[in-house]
Amino acid sequence: MGFLEVKNLCFDVKDFKLDKISFSVNQGEYFILLGKSGSGKTLLLESIAGFNKIEGSIDFEGHEISSLAPERRDVGFVYQDFALFPNMSVKENIMFSARYKKVENPEETLSELVDFLGLENLLERRVEGLSGGERQRVAIARALFSKPKILLLDEPLSAIDPTFRNSIMKFLKDIHRKFNLTTIHVTHNFREASYLGDKIAIVMGGKIHQRGTASEVLNNPASLEVAEFLGFKNIFPCSLLKEKEQNRLFSVDPNSIYVSNDTLQNDFVFSGKIEECMGMVDHFKLFIDVEGHQFFAKILKRDYQEYYRNRGQNVFIGFDRKDTCYL
Repeated sequence: MGFLEVKNLCFDVKDFKLDKISFSVNQGEYFILLGKSGSGKTLLLESIAGFNKIEGSIDFEGHEISSLAPERRDVGFVYQDFALFPNMSVKENIMFSARYKKVENPEETLSELVDFLGLENLLERRVEGLSGGERQRVAIARALFSKPKILLLDEPLSAIDPTFRNSIMKFLKDIHRKFNLTTIHVTHNFREASYLGDKIAIVMGGKIHQRGTASEVLNNPASLEVAEFLGFKNIFPCSLLKEKEQNRLFSVDPNSIYVSNDTLQNDFVFSGKIEECMGMVDHFKLFIDVEGHQFFAKILKRDYQEYYRNRGQNVFIGFDRKDTCYL
């Protein structure tokens, strides 16, 4: 049994429904809920926090918590817009949970958070004039002040300048480790999911379509729908490969396709005709017709040869079985 177990969770709101969602999160895990806007990710996070009256069950450390109020669930929640109290100082925002929950050694806890998150010079300020990064750190400090066992993050990087995204991702991982947290993080960003997640669940239309380790989910989609959501290219029927499972589909990464005037020694080799060649900063994008299927390949400029530019020219393309994904 996982540290947190969600079983057959259902929740209706207007014309949308979270439908029989089940997954588990192990203690100390960084768990990603990955999906498009409107897929139900935030509703699911709010349901775990206790803000929605659900059907199904949520077990935490072996105890059913579905009927508990949010303040009794031992979770910290950081909203996408941080939801800080504008009429309070930074210090008052951070210590807010002490109003409804006993916090052991509050001043010591405050000092540790302020020191780790670099908030020393902000404590007496109001939140209106803070930058996005400062507001994020205050919101995280407020969520951690009550010493929750689970941290819930709703699109925590959406309001952050993209130039700081890498440092903020490392910052979140450092917080996760420093405070021995179990973290559930909602995002639509594949890069965040890949860097931060130990496990990933793909949420689409109020349902979980796939879950597993970050590597499994991002590199081996279980269905065409998930593959298209993850941006997989070159999805074709296996009959093109003359494989046994004719009714399945396969996909190959554009970066794993070789192109040559001469025949190739890859596991799969086809002759085709160049339909288009697009020059980018450091590579070329080639669109090649093979038996009525358009393959998309990326060729580094250092490998460039003049024939890549010639529309209508016949070439060979090749790729290996290890670089194919079967759907």
